[in-house]
Amino acid sequence: MPTARTMFTGRARLTGRSLLACLVLLAPMYGTAAAAAGNGAEQASRSADTGARITAVSELDARTLDLTVQSRAMASSVPVRVILPKSWMSEPSRTFPVLYMLHGGADDYTSWTRETDVEALAENSDVLVVMPDGGKYGYYSDWYVGTPRWETFHTMELVRLMERNFRANSSRAVIGLSMGGFGALNYAARHRGMYRYAASMSSYVDLDEPSVRFLLGLGAAKDGIDINRVWGDPKEHDDIWQAHNPAARPRAFRGTTVHLSAGNGTPGPLDEGHPLPVILVGSAAEAALPASLRKFADSLHSVGVDVSTNLYEPGTHSWPYWQRELHRIWPTVTEELS
Repeated sequence: MPTARTMFTGRARLTGRSLLACLVLLAPMYGTAAAAAGNGAEQASRSADTGARITAVSELDARTLDLTVQSRAMASSVPVRVILPKSWMSEPSRTFPVLYMLHGGADDYTSWTRETDVEALAENSDVLVVMPDGGKYGYYSDWYVGTPRWETFHTMELVRLMERNFRANSSRAVIGLSMGGFGALNYAARHRGMYRYAASMSSYVDLDEPSVRFLLGLGAAKDGIDINRVWGDPKEHDDIWQAHNPAARPRAFRGTTVHLSAGNGTPGPLDEGHPLPVILVGSAAEAALPASLRKFADSLHSVGVDVSTNLYEPGTHSWPYWQRELHRIWPTVTEELS
């Protein structure tokens, strides 16, 4: 049932302040980036041109903006929602830590603000919150067939764009749910040292599990996607699958604090009011996750990774539980970024 938050994307308006924001954000802030760089290598990284650029800015409120980013990697425009830090306007020479929030499958970049109160959580925070689109079934990867290239867009183009235009610094965290939870872990493992903190809510973590491969294939086929186009044939290109398999790379998480959470699939009070088919699907999607997450957490712990878990009962694959989990981890996220 639509709610006031569902209509969030309809709030965009172009005001004089929005026009000013466009002019400011479309011009890279080389001066402030240089002042915050600290060393020549970081400055080179900040000023590197990846080919991505902001082509439009819509102001949703005083601190929430929707960006249209023309991406070279994607060969198309990608929408990104940004919540500015509390002091972004009042401290124009300051750089800020960044929280990347990745959405789940069959959804888009508006989901976090539509379904949670992340804006209220960020109200008194000096963290830049970045919510990029990841495709309804993009799997947060550069596809084997060549396109789309979501990983390159998120971990190279968007990171540099945030540094140049929004004074982002190198203190980063990434969180995601469902497909986005996989994305958070995949990016943290494949780009070691890029994120101080990575949190995955209700996501598969081991691409070798038969049930995961079956469900990935089934879900992709349902949506008209051949999963082999993402990582290649699992037998012929097992190396590619393993390179994107968080469970196969526990040592790659060293230096990153990891948090894993999921419910046990049993419906609870937070499911009240949901249609029965939605509850049943949410139960089935969540039930197998705790055992896999325990195994993965043990693997991470065995190689010295700082890992925490929240395997809660009851809990289904649905937004009320993810909203609660976001509140639970928010203090840790901001602490890690500081």
